[in-house]
Amino acid sequence: TNRGKSLVFRFITAGESHGKALIAVVEGIPAGLAISEEYSAGHLARRQAGYGRSSRQQIEKDRAEVLSGVRHGLTLGSPIALLIQNRVWADWQEEMSVEPVAGDSHPVTRLRPGHADLAGAVKYHHQDVRNILERASARETAARVAVGAVARRLLEELGVSIRSRTLSIGEQGARNEERVEWERVEASPVRCHDPEAEAAMIAAIDVAREAGDTLGGVFQVVATGVPMGLGSHTQWDRRLNGRIAQAIMSIHAVKGVEIGLGFGVARLPGSQAHDLIEMKGQGGGLPARWLRPTNRAGGLEGGMTNGEPIVVQAAVKPIATLMNPLPSVDLITGQTVKAHYERSDICIVPAAGVVGEAMLAVVLAEAVLEKFGGDHLGETVRNFRSYLESDW
Repeated sequence: TNRGKSLVFRFITAGESHGKALIAVVEGIPAGLAISEEYSAGHLARRQAGYGRSSRQQIEKDRAEVLSGVRHGLTLGSPIALLIQNRVWADWQEEMSVEPVAGDSHPVTRLRPGHADLAGAVKYHHQDVRNILERASARETAARVAVGAVARRLLEELGVSIRSRTLSIGEQGARNEERVEWERVEASPVRCHDPEAEAAMIAAIDVAREAGDTLGGVFQVVATGVPMGLGSHTQWDRRLNGRIAQAIMSIHAVKGVEIGLGFGVARLPGSQAHDLIEMKGQGGGLPARWLRPTNRAGGLEGGMTNGEPIVVQAAVKPIATLMNPLPSVDLITGQTVKAHYERSDICIVPAAGVVGEAMLAVVLAEAVLEKFGGDHLGETVRNFRSYLESDW
């Protein structure tokens, strides 16, 4: 298929959790887009925040250094290289040394249920699970958020905005209000719009911490200002709903994705499951505008955006590294042991929402460039405006 081979927009990341740094390379961004390290630093800080995060978030102060592709604050049209230093590297230099080391390297052999440990060790024939867990770690999502910040800047030039909120943590759920005070969400330690639910979520995290346990939940990502017609119905791998689902599902610990009503639509009759179509007249010489009184489809129909906000929910499992480890098996001896434990979070749902924003931004940026093209931002914006002013 053409997925993963697009020359329009793509990115790749590299790096281990306790290695020297994370690296990302972004290709396909038009020239002339204003980019700053301060802008991405703000989103990286949002990813590190959230009640229930580990002490590592106080150690790391993530910042994405731009190594190439930007000059005097504007993109050049060439690949953009980003570098995020791992501050914990100072304490892990021998453990994560590129060169061979003398003596015991403290191999990890106690497998964690729910993590990549067993499958990765067997697949790559490793006898030290650290060779898997370092790259499988959600630390990699810091690089994705940095890439997402670049994609966001492109989308902002077209009036597209992306937000996220926490809908539930464990058994504690928030009222799913359509009108959200986003400033309230950003000020919330669990990124929740509902003050009562916020307090219950914090209490649930405290209980889990005391028990040496972890909690999952559900986050929602919303993109507004998205034009109609991104994506396509013509091939399975061009359908934007599928591409969004893949991107969100690729986030660590995400086990389910819904668009719009998602699984809820399965319980409704057809007369209540779809969004009616209305039209706003052509007053003042402006082209007609299609309106929807509801948004049950979550902004996507037939694999294409329909002009309504894109609404995505994701189910996040409790992370697999527990302070009170689960019973497991040793990779080498086969003996029953307690699973491996390293410093970890209690709940990552609020942070996962920020990563979800980044991944949705990446998919939408790719779709925008596929449709509107442009080697320079001005060309992209002109094509975009011309499309909006067309007869349809």
